[in-house]
Amino acid sequence: MSEFTQLGPATPFFIISDLADSLAFYTRHLGFEARFQAPQEEPFFAMVGRDATQLMLKVVAQDVGPLPNRARHPWAPWDAFVHVADPDSLASEFEGRSVAFTRPLGDTEDGLRGFEVADPDGYVLFFGRPR
Repeated sequence: MSEFTQLGPATPFFIISDLADSLAFYTRHLGFEARFQAPQEEPFFAMVGRDATQLMLKVVAQDVGPLPNRARHPWAPWDAFVHVADPDSLASEFEGRSVAFTRPLGDTEDGLRGFEVADPDGYVLFFGRPR
């Protein structure tokens, strides 16, 4: 593989209902930083990130709401898989921030170790790694 064709981190794009609520959740609870917001006055788009993980958040229109995967089918609940080398330590950090888990820290039936968190719009992020 050439360094010119090596893939980097992906950045999921979530359609959300309220930018202020989403920014508060990701920054206060998950320790992300707000990296970009637009437009300057009354922003409706933002990028948040922590380390190499980033998410794009956008309020589109009143009649275009969020559609998390779990609302489409219960067998596909994750909207983002975030690889973390030590999910136990991250779960402990999040517990200290009073983050509610939609699935507690543990081993999954498909060979992963991690936990799930849902944002204010119901998007589910799995933080974990292969066992």
